[in-house]
Amino acid sequence: MIQQQYSSSLLENAVNEFAKLPGIGRKTALRLVLYLLKQSENEVDAFGNAMIRLRKEIVYCRVCHNISDTEVCHICSNQSRDSLTVCVVENIKDVMFIENTQQFKGLYHVLGGIISPMDGIGPADLEIESLVNRVKTGDVKEVILALSTTMEGDTTNFYIFRKLAPTNIKITTIARGIAIGDEIEYADEVTLGRSILNRVEFTNSFK
Repeated sequence: MIQQQYSSSLLENAVNEFAKLPGIGRKTALRLVLYLLKQSENEVDAFGNAMIRLRKEIVYCRVCHNISDTEVCHICSNQSRDSLTVCVVENIKDVMFIENTQQFKGLYHVLGGIISPMDGIGPADLEIESLVNRVKTGDVKEVILALSTTMEGDTTNFYIFRKLAPTNIKITTIARGIAIGDEIEYADEVTLGRSILNRVEFTNSFK
């Protein structure tokens, strides 16, 4: 007979759920569960309710597709931001990283990924058409392509460039202070901030 690893099925179920999180192995999951068991019921309830509310109540901004508590996020609704400049990023984390640099005062557009045929992700799976429509119907003067400097990122940059070319707006890309092959989230804040400030015309990035 195989001996049960845990004395409680409730404990085992909790460990199994924590172990589903990225980067969390079973040993770490067990440590987290045991930590929660030592906390008061109120603290654990607050933790659980925060996760439940996050999943049930969070929405995506109808303008930029960033996560938000309201229909339009606090960045898009902030009148002090430069609404003429839109920074295109791959995901929500990239918005947070760029905001941490305190160097960019414009708005964002979150694609929700990058073009990657190997992963079955095409242009139609991303928020590219909504970006094109946003540029066509708004007062956007510049679009900054701030995608990872990988082959997939460059492919997505070029696709967006071709889609926006007829609008005659200024299209720039972050300076190559971000090493080729790097993802935005792994760049330090100083390098990322300088890359935003020292952005170049997209066509010049090929030279």
